[in-house]
Amino acid sequence: MRNARVLAAQTALAVAIFASWQVLVTVKLIDPFFFSRPSDIARRIATWAVNGSLWWHLLVTLEESLLGLVIGAAIGIAMGFGLARSPFAAAVLDPYIKMLNAVPRVVLAPLFLLWFGLGIWSKVALAVTLVFFVMFFNTYQGVRDADRVIIDNVRMLGASERQLVRHVLIPSALTWIFSSLQTSLGFAMVGAVVGEYLGAARGLGYVISQAEGTFDTTGVFAGMTVLSTVVVIVSAGVTRLEKWLLRWKAETAK
Repeated sequence: MRNARVLAAQTALAVAIFASWQVLVTVKLIDPFFFSRPSDIARRIATWAVNGSLWWHLLVTLEESLLGLVIGAAIGIAMGFGLARSPFAAAVLDPYIKMLNAVPRVVLAPLFLLWFGLGIWSKVALAVTLVFFVMFFNTYQGVRDADRVIIDNVRMLGASERQLVRHVLIPSALTWIFSSLQTSLGFAMVGAVVGEYLGAARGLGYVISQAEGTFDTTGVFAGMTVLSTVVVIVSAGVTRLEKWLLRWKAETAK
């Protein structure tokens, strides 16, 4: 019942925003040159969907984002676990990790274009740099926050390191990992789109760049709308997966 009410409120808010936007642009209180009408944006997306260009560009961006998310998350989780279990290595690498995290990702984008070319891997590399640090810091903190009493008790019962990781540390870190995964989804998409925006021949970032270059605000807003919709849909899927994997927490609470 509560979920239905939330969904109804979200839908009503969206309808109110887009209706107000449509009216304000139609009566020229907002300049249509800078803010296209929602109806025009919807028609543009429909045109792209019918002629097939939307799916081609969207698949390219999704491929880059998914690769960046998977690679960045895998490296971040592995390093987070490793350094959380090795305080000495964590202390040695701490200033270097913080230094790399402070480097603006936009500065790296032209370098990746030079190193990997205009293909998908320059965009994947940029997405990886955005995803890695989010996943790393959250995994590291999740493992470090594991209940020391439980860890000591498990060790007293003779558990091996592998059993400790599987039955204590991974469950402890899962909430942190999924929380960071929600943020990483958006970052992976941002990395792919920014890379396409700076240099590409396909992808939604390329579409937005081309539209912006011809002052086509309808095309820019249409590309942004498609991106936002995809992120919301994928995020909803991750939320459902999180609830399924962490169902043991709900059972414990009951």
